Amino acid sequence: MLKQTHTFRANEAEMSQTTILDTNPLEREKGITILAKNTAVSYKGVKINIIDTPGHADFGGEVERVLNMADAALLIVDAAEGPLPQTRFVLKKALEAGLKIIVVINKIDRKDARPKEVLAQTEELFLKLATHHKHLDFPVIYAIGREGRSGSDLNRVGTDLSALFDLILAEVPNAVQNLEEPGQMLVSTLDYDPHLGKIGIGRIRRGKLATGKNVVQLTPEKKLGTFRVEKLFVSQGIKRVPVEEAVAGDIVGIAGAPNIEIGQTIADPANPEALPQMKIDEPTLRITLGANTSPFAGKDGKFVTSRQLGERLELEKEKNLGLRIREIGGGSFEVVGRGELHLAILLETMRREGYEIQVSKPEVILKDKTEPYEEVTIDVPDERVGAVTTEMGRRRAMLVDMTAEGQGNTRMVYEISQRNLMGARNILLTQTKGTVLFNTLSLGYKAAGEALEKLRNGVLVSFDRGKASNYSLENAWERGILFVGPGTEVYEGMVVGLNSRENDMEISVTKEKNLTNMRQSVKEIKVGLTPPLVMSIEQALDFIEDDELLEITPHSLRLRKKLLTHLDRVRQQRKQPHG
Repeated sequence: MLKQTHTFRANEAEMSQTTILDTNPLEREKGITILAKNTAVSYKGVKINIIDTPGHADFGGEVERVLNMADAALLIVDAAEGPLPQTRFVLKKALEAGLKIIVVINKIDRKDARPKEVLAQTEELFLKLATHHKHLDFPVIYAIGREGRSGSDLNRVGTDLSALFDLILAEVPNAVQNLEEPGQMLVSTLDYDPHLGKIGIGRIRRGKLATGKNVVQLTPEKKLGTFRVEKLFVSQGIKRVPVEEAVAGDIVGIAGAPNIEIGQTIADPANPEALPQMKIDEPTLRITLGANTSPFAGKDGKFVTSRQLGERLELEKEKNLGLRIREIGGGSFEVVGRGELHLAILLETMRREGYEIQVSKPEVILKDKTEPYEEVTIDVPDERVGAVTTEMGRRRAMLVDMTAEGQGNTRMVYEISQRNLMGARNILLTQTKGTVLFNTLSLGYKAAGEALEKLRNGVLVSFDRGKASNYSLENAWERGILFVGPGTEVYEGMVVGLNSRENDMEISVTKEKNLTNMRQSVKEIKVGLTPPLVMSIEQALDFIEDDELLEITPHSLRLRKKLLTHLDRVRQQRKQPHG
């Protein structure tokens, strides 16, 4: 859409890119949208604001806070995969917000495409979610996104996106209304400029806003003050362009209020009316964060103190509405998010910024004998179905639906408590050799079920400090799966592997072999080891137990015991109630 409206010159880099709005490195690495972004294009003299939102429910806060800026939504459905849980999540939120829906069935050129079946599945989804008969009347466009082609007829797709643009002009209401009324906008997101400070971003609901004019800052509860608009910005392609005036329907950035927050209303002093604040689903998964306290603390991070960590989390709280953050004493912070991926993205972002932190095992929040449940949709090759049913059965998941999708694939839908689901995705990816597609949708709180027993074995724990040696690792390799390789620096209490038995085992991985002659020396060099298991942050969070921590630094991920010395762990064990 950006390319065909001549937003970029022919020689600009964006003309050869496929993920233009996914500018965050993590978005490009993971192939998902994490942060909602807005842009604007011009077609037949009409300005069209476009907001790209995440589909994953973990980033639902991003979706919920920007839907109020839109009048319509393009619901993009893969012609082969059909509606996924995230499709249902986004559609539910869009219908609740009263948006006009245009269904785009994309990738109809795939060999396994089944657009007619997918349209029928999409219609069924609308039937389940509709709260008004008008929700069932929606236009459909077929598209080949990578080729920039669309059409209303499956058998006659055009050579460009004109059919989609024309449908948008026909179906989406004109946003330029109420120009003579006093200006009013709701702040839906925040940005930061080193010269201007905080920038509040939102859609002007009525009237006009202008640079140099005074406006009122307020919430439904109270008036917060007045400030002068220093700068106004609108989006043009992927750039932010300053303007003197903006009108109803424009999505603008406004600078001038250092204390501007998401959910506040900016209004004309002549009629300062507050808009309703957006409702955000409650987060369900918490972790405890603290500054790194391991023996290697401060070795490769720029930000290593609790104060620096607290300042960074305060900034995150302002713009990431899906998170709840509070200080709990002792330099530690409780961070509550929407899921493992939501929390892992925050931790990975902070790691890349230069922070050193330690993190506890994620814990699901229980409420009055209830706990959060998830609907899990799993697509897997037929020959791997057994691995999925075994693992999900072990986790006490309830099979709701199972269908043959054709092309040798099966789709299974489960309901399972979030507690019992944690870690399942990574295990199934391993067991199915990466062939499983795993999608989740929150079902809210239900009666708490039985928690799982510990699923993993004990760990191998280093009882000394130094560099891991080839000789010691060769001996340790016989006891389990190693997390460190030769030359890796280790410390007492650091987890260096997964034991083949249920209990933890303390070992030395630093001991060198006593060499007596050159022949033995040559033999030592030739010893080969299986490469160590390297985990991502998400995998490590799934792995650790209650008595362990994940140590995160810019260059390393380490697992460790909360109590590093053998003596401290023995004392703690003696305090535990028996029986």
